[in-house]
Amino acid sequence: MNQLGFPLLSILIFLPLLGAVVTSLLPWKYASRLSLVFAVVNFVLSLLVVGYFQRTAEFQFVERVSWITAFDNPDTPIPDPGFLIEYFLGVDGISLWMIPLTTLLSAIAIWFSSDSIREREKEYYAFMLLLETGMLGVFMALDLFLFFVFWEAVLIPMYFLIGVWGGKNRIYATIKFVLYTMAGSAFMLAAIMALGIFSVNLGQSGTIGYALDRLQDITPQLPPQTQLLLFLAFAVAYAIKVPLFPFHTWLPDAHVQAPTAGSVILAGILLKMGTYGYLRFAVPLFPAVALELAPIFATLAIIGILYGAWVAYAQRDMKSLVAYSSVSHLGFVVLGIFSLNNQGLSGAILQMVNHGLSTGALFLLVGMIYERRHTRDLEEFGGLWTRMPVFAAFFLITMLASVGLPGLNGFIGEFLTLIGAFAANPWWAAFATFGVVLAAVYMLHLFGKIMFGPLDNPENRTLSDLTRKEIMILVPLVALMVLIGVAPNLLLDPMQPSVEALVEVIQTGAAARLIP
Repeated sequence: MNQLGFPLLSILIFLPLLGAVVTSLLPWKYASRLSLVFAVVNFVLSLLVVGYFQRTAEFQFVERVSWITAFDNPDTPIPDPGFLIEYFLGVDGISLWMIPLTTLLSAIAIWFSSDSIREREKEYYAFMLLLETGMLGVFMALDLFLFFVFWEAVLIPMYFLIGVWGGKNRIYATIKFVLYTMAGSAFMLAAIMALGIFSVNLGQSGTIGYALDRLQDITPQLPPQTQLLLFLAFAVAYAIKVPLFPFHTWLPDAHVQAPTAGSVILAGILLKMGTYGYLRFAVPLFPAVALELAPIFATLAIIGILYGAWVAYAQRDMKSLVAYSSVSHLGFVVLGIFSLNNQGLSGAILQMVNHGLSTGALFLLVGMIYERRHTRDLEEFGGLWTRMPVFAAFFLITMLASVGLPGLNGFIGEFLTLIGAFAANPWWAAFATFGVVLAAVYMLHLFGKIMFGPLDNPENRTLSDLTRKEIMILVPLVALMVLIGVAPNLLLDPMQPSVEALVEVIQTGAAARLIP
């Protein structure tokens, strides 16, 4: 259903694309302000999705038209099947919060960049807006072919953002990022093509199609071995994007070499494309396989939680430490997903939002100190609490949110995830709990090295505290951390019908698995 009567989702997707074109055509001195206007307007429009969203499991704000069609020719000796790719968009409780999160972080990243990007500004801001278009398309597309188009489109601007405006090893990091992601995408494309063929053989219309609602009707009819292979093809693509252990090695390089705004978007949004893929396609299309393989994915998630936390503690580069923390935090999300119950799924979706806010803020804070000192080496800092008290206060709140302090957003997401994991297998929750402890260890280590001790480095004695602009950039993120921490039902209630519908699909898959 589309309760507004106009194509809001298309406007949200393509307004940043229009902004990218306009930014490219006008003089460079207008680039940052113009791109920020487009990003802020898009954020305001995304609030309409939240404001008009109804508490139901149905897809809302739906836009569905034929996009690419080819029908069989009766005059040929061997008639071909029809072919239909749809421009099919919609939002439900699973994707709802990813839309304002994407538009908010995009606007904040563009605003922050205006003080740090000093070359090829038009191209930079055009790529940032193109990236927003691709990410929003991923979270709204309900046709697998359309989803794949947006999924791949995200690679192009991120390739240039890291490769042109990144650090000294940016080329290596960029190529590694693209090759890893494209390798996974090849598996997903093969699975999408196979599903289209199966939709003809098992469907009623005799037409190749990729719409989610149609594929959900035919995938239970596939042989178990075929379902397993197709699920694994999707799962590998999403595991690389998350990244799930052992596919994580591209992430620290990409984070460390990316510009600060690129790291904010990469951690805050791009990694969630992988976990969202599990929730939207892999699990609903192949629930019986997801149940069968849940112990394997839960084990990999737990390894990622513990390994990411342990390696994060050993890092000397602040950005690298926060990057490895993402491996650990996204492990909790994957664990919640493969708990395959209401609490685990709700916690995973909420934690996707929480991680975007807290880790996005951490990368911004690291970027702010880097702009002042041009180093991220922990050994170069100490005693900044007395020199930069406002910076220290924002860092403290963000750090506590990241480790899951009650009253801040990270707590309820991790708590629900652990409850869901315990319901599925108590041992999963037992091992994952150590990840919570280790998170406190590496984050308190980071905070202590920067803030406490003597202010004995002469270069640190002249550092200025946060500017008014930097405070305004951080305030929305910190405010949301507190709001979600004290009123998590604001986010949990709208997603519940969709989560319950997904649990019902999983239970149906469990029943089918028991049939000989």
